[in-house]
Amino acid sequence: MRCLAVRVTDVEKGSPAEAAKLAGGTLLSIDGNEINDMLDYEFYSSGAHLELAVMRGAKLEYLQIEKEEYQPLGCSFESYLIDKKHSCKNKCMFCFIDQMPKGMRETLYFKDDDERLSFLFGNYVTLTNLSAHEIDRIKKMHISPINISVHTVEPELRVKMMRNKHAGEVLRYIDEFAEAGIEMNCQLVLCRGINDGEHLRKSIEKLASLYPAVKSIAAVPSGLTKYRDGLYPLEPYDCETACQVLDILEEYGDRYQKERGERIIYPADEWFLLAQRPIPQDEYYGEYPQLENGVGMWRTLHDEFMNALDTQRYPRFPRRVDVATGTLAAPLIRMLMEALHDRQPHIRVEVHPIQNDFFGGNVSVAGLVTGQDLIAQLQGKLKSRVLGIPEVMLREERDRFLDDITVEQVEKALKVKVRIIPQNGEEMLRELIR
Repeated sequence: MRCLAVRVTDVEKGSPAEAAKLAGGTLLSIDGNEINDMLDYEFYSSGAHLELAVMRGAKLEYLQIEKEEYQPLGCSFESYLIDKKHSCKNKCMFCFIDQMPKGMRETLYFKDDDERLSFLFGNYVTLTNLSAHEIDRIKKMHISPINISVHTVEPELRVKMMRNKHAGEVLRYIDEFAEAGIEMNCQLVLCRGINDGEHLRKSIEKLASLYPAVKSIAAVPSGLTKYRDGLYPLEPYDCETACQVLDILEEYGDRYQKERGERIIYPADEWFLLAQRPIPQDEYYGEYPQLENGVGMWRTLHDEFMNALDTQRYPRFPRRVDVATGTLAAPLIRMLMEALHDRQPHIRVEVHPIQNDFFGGNVSVAGLVTGQDLIAQLQGKLKSRVLGIPEVMLREERDRFLDDITVEQVEKALKVKVRIIPQNGEEMLRELIR
């Protein structure tokens, strides 16, 4: 493992790093441990008594730091991870990035597969990138939880699905993490006729046998765009095949709920929508361990919105707003807006489902709606001068869509004021009526 030249670009005001005048210096080690990335830095700097090896120009200094245990040292670096992101080595048959058209932002084509991002931000990793050093570090630092894209527990099938000859052998890491007490959330991206059916049963049974180390398992359907020329021929799920998958997921979930007090296996919301079955109630999801993976989002949004209806101060004058969303979420959003209208008849929200012509295929989530589809499908159809769009349609800076169309361009083209709608149900209501 190489030791990086970790330059401290800035320090937090009032921090131990400021007191030690670390800004501009190069951090070599903490208590003799090399600092190669943010995990090293966070782990080794957590103690109360630290010895830092720091280069100032050509001079090596050893500094003694006294602070509260777990108090942040207060250093900032040129990049958040310090090291570069680890890119994905797989060529999964369902990879969404491989199904994107050319000509989009370069950053959208980067495939990360980084265990540090799993711990820090909840990203999912396949384990195929991990070295022996990184496996040992996860155990030593007790990095937990880790989110793992498993897809199947059958080695040969995993190699086929991920097109990586090591994809099967690295499954042993899941057992090693369980033995080390590392908590894991797993996901199964299901491809019709490939890893569902009896293969799905094997995956659930194996992973659930490692409970409570495997805390939860999410099953999500593969997203398929129209840009699949030269890729593995996959078919989207329909109502019948979604019902077959959901029956298996519910069978095991009900069994584990009875035996262990937790479902362990959770279907993504899309399965219920595809199968034309009602979304489960709040208690079904327990602590919502896979909420960021699309499991239970509908239920939380619905309940937050409905619970907030009687607690808001509403405008007394008539209010009309247009809201755009993906076709998947449109029925729920329309139902919520009708509930609002029933309580406050002078408030009318028109919901516009946006068909994803840009990506095509079975892509229907709001987060993948592009600015050009928004403009093309809403021209001449808006009932107001205000257009609400969910925040997930925009990049983190909340200024551009996936196709680089800006919020300002949408406003100009549609002659409206765009209002960005939060994903939280109560905040959504507040934004719509403010």
